[in-house]
Amino acid sequence: MKPKKQVNNKLARHDLPQFFLLVALYFVQGIPVGLAFGTVPFLLKSMAKDTSFASLGLFSMATYPYSLKILWSPIIDSCYNRRIGRRRSWIIPIQLVSGIILILLGWAISKNHIFKGVDNAFHGLPTDISNTNIMSLVWCFGLLVFLCATQDICVDGWALTILSKQSLSYASTAQTVGLNIGYFLSFTVFISLNSSDFINKYFRTSPKPYGLISLGGYMKFAGFIYIILTLYVGFCTSEHPLRKHLSFKGASGYSVLPRHKNHNVKSQEGYDGSTNTLVVAYQYEEDDERTQNISYIYKCFLKVLGLKPIQLLALVHLVSKIAFQCNEGATNLKLLERGFKRENLAVTVLIDVPFEIIFGYYVAKWSSDNKHGGSPSNNESGNVYINAQNSNYKNKDGNGNEDDDEDDDDNPHEKMLRIRNNSILKRINSFLVGDAGILTPWLYGFLGRLVAAALGSYVVYKFPRDKEISIWFFILVIVQHLLGSFMNTVQFVGISSFHTRIADPVLGGTYMTLLNTLSNFGGTWPRIIVMWMISYFTVSRCEMPSMGQDYLFHGSEKNQKCGIELDPSSKVTIVRDGYYVVNKLCILLGLLLYFGFLKRQAQSLQRLPISAWRCAHDQRG
Repeated sequence: MKPKKQVNNKLARHDLPQFFLLVALYFVQGIPVGLAFGTVPFLLKSMAKDTSFASLGLFSMATYPYSLKILWSPIIDSCYNRRIGRRRSWIIPIQLVSGIILILLGWAISKNHIFKGVDNAFHGLPTDISNTNIMSLVWCFGLLVFLCATQDICVDGWALTILSKQSLSYASTAQTVGLNIGYFLSFTVFISLNSSDFINKYFRTSPKPYGLISLGGYMKFAGFIYIILTLYVGFCTSEHPLRKHLSFKGASGYSVLPRHKNHNVKSQEGYDGSTNTLVVAYQYEEDDERTQNISYIYKCFLKVLGLKPIQLLALVHLVSKIAFQCNEGATNLKLLERGFKRENLAVTVLIDVPFEIIFGYYVAKWSSDNKHGGSPSNNESGNVYINAQNSNYKNKDGNGNEDDDEDDDDNPHEKMLRIRNNSILKRINSFLVGDAGILTPWLYGFLGRLVAAALGSYVVYKFPRDKEISIWFFILVIVQHLLGSFMNTVQFVGISSFHTRIADPVLGGTYMTLLNTLSNFGGTWPRIIVMWMISYFTVSRCEMPSMGQDYLFHGSEKNQKCGIELDPSSKVTIVRDGYYVVNKLCILLGLLLYFGFLKRQAQSLQRLPISAWRCAHDQRG
């Protein structure tokens, strides 16, 4: 039996400063994301329980810039100052402006100019955000998300060149860890420290009507973090930090993502003896004058959109996240609506923080492993593990087990049982995710999120009628949260590793932005529809004794549709909760999509060679 080839996929020591810089850049990017995707909807629903799901769906429009950033990505990629650097030319001003806007918005919220009433408890005023102008919040937080999305374009592009080839797969690790920390600081940690009930219960001896941190104060604090990091990037970093290191080592250049050429000569990466050899050449392309030509970048971009693999990947992204929208957008809010105390939910999501960071790191290492397509140069199809198995083991039995002479001495019954169990597990695994490859974690994550979605409905259904939360129900909520968070991380890291592998450095951040935009848009476009459907399918009974009226109505805007303000004795009871209907529809659609389309297409995409993801502009003579 041939020895297995040892592949060093550890993070190189000389890449540590760049890795931690990427973590910091993704961390500040996660701050506005956590506010827009989590904190604001949570505050709207917890402080004004009559806020309809349709209104929350309307606010989700603030997250759309993250899904539309590809429209201006080529401009970001092609317009830059050579002396400052292609990425730093944008990162420095964008982060500086973001920090200033965060400080200004924090001041405006504290003064009740925006999101009126949300910080009133900190100023001794009555808390009332029932008349909040949703569209004003959409514009304000939409601007923050726009700047955050623009910074994401730059950081994604810089990640392709700031790390050496050996450590390139750790770009997704930095993204996962950084974004998770930023998101959970702005959502989970903030919600906990903002809750008066949570702080009074765990930190204070005498209760007060407010928490430790106000929304306005937190946003001003986040703005200063942005500015400090911007000063560091401006004065303490360079566009190409590895050049000095490799120059010291005697190297003439350094590697980024692979590019392909058709040559009839040998390459350092290997030669198969054919007349039309595919050479994997690692080159640095940023100094190419064409990268400063907007029309060239857009032309390349349009050619990429014309590639059939990209079109198929786009379709996969656009439909794959529909199944989870109801659970991830409404389950926590339904618990709040049912009477789950804000401080209990804060504890529940706070427990997620360390697990999320650990999940993100180890899932990223799993996804960086060779058997999931860590380095593109190791195997063009990405199925390194499968090919390694085929080449390293000479004798296999029909079930893929080694046929060694030592097995002849085993108990025949035990040997038969072991073979049968192994065969059953393989058949189950093959049915669920197919052959192992770089997208295997993504496929497992999809199935896991479906389970978390189903468990979400069960958690809401089992909510105690007397609103007395037992320890077992609390544990059930935590398990549901952890399962959903873990599987979301598995999918995120899996697809990020795939994007890093296939991205073309000729287009810099534009290619990565295109791929990430497709992924993000798949999670944003269904949200407003799903939230509206929850309201539409909800049927309530309105009883108005003083007026002798009793009727049914659709939607969840109780005050407007039942006239509670006109008749305080009015009573509203839910006859049919639209949350259950929509969540079942989403899960059913997810199962049909997965086994009818997504699994098959993921298998097809991960088998494609790197050259299939390149446009004609990448061919050099």
